[in-house]
Amino acid sequence: MNAIRAGILSGDLPPGRPLVEAELAAGFGVSKTPVREALKLLGGSGLVTISDYKGVSVREVDVELVRSVYDVRLLLEPEALRRSVERGDEGSRRELVEGARRALEEAEAAGEGGGGRSLANREFHRALYAGCGNPLLVEVLDGLSDRTALISRVGWGLSDTWAAEAQEHRQILDAAERGLGMIAAGLLKEHIERFARTFEECCGGN
Repeated sequence: MNAIRAGILSGDLPPGRPLVEAELAAGFGVSKTPVREALKLLGGSGLVTISDYKGVSVREVDVELVRSVYDVRLLLEPEALRRSVERGDEGSRRELVEGARRALEEAEAAGEGGGGRSLANREFHRALYAGCGNPLLVEVLDGLSDRTALISRVGWGLSDTWAAEAQEHRQILDAAERGLGMIAAGLLKEHIERFARTFEECCGGN
């Protein structure tokens, strides 16, 4: 499954690309059974669509998908970050910041190719909310992470916003490190809103 996910997030398997079990199995040198199971799991994570009539294909990214995913993120992720910052002591905040900073450095080092940036960006955001103290909230946000990574990769192809996003990441981290949960949450909310708005503008709002 990881190889197929990497192919999707790198753009080697672009949105809309049909995913044929026999072709994937031959390419990876495995039987069709593990490929079939991997595609089911990727369907659950939102990276592929499965149709009785059209088969399996890489999920198309459109404004409707972005609105749905980012609506949920806006409702939950800033609050999860606020809790992560405010419920912990200085040591737990340091752990949050260090984890997020490592992911940010990995994203900046990865550059645009290979899907590494979108994966590292996902880890950055997870580091912000993972310590919120509510396992179900973490599970819900984790469930959006593959869709978010795919949306990010497609979005960066439409408009190169990474430099501005990286600066916003650093501002969020600074507020979190100082224990300013509400401010960090507000900055994260603006960060998420700005990306969704830019994506929609690039697509003409359709």
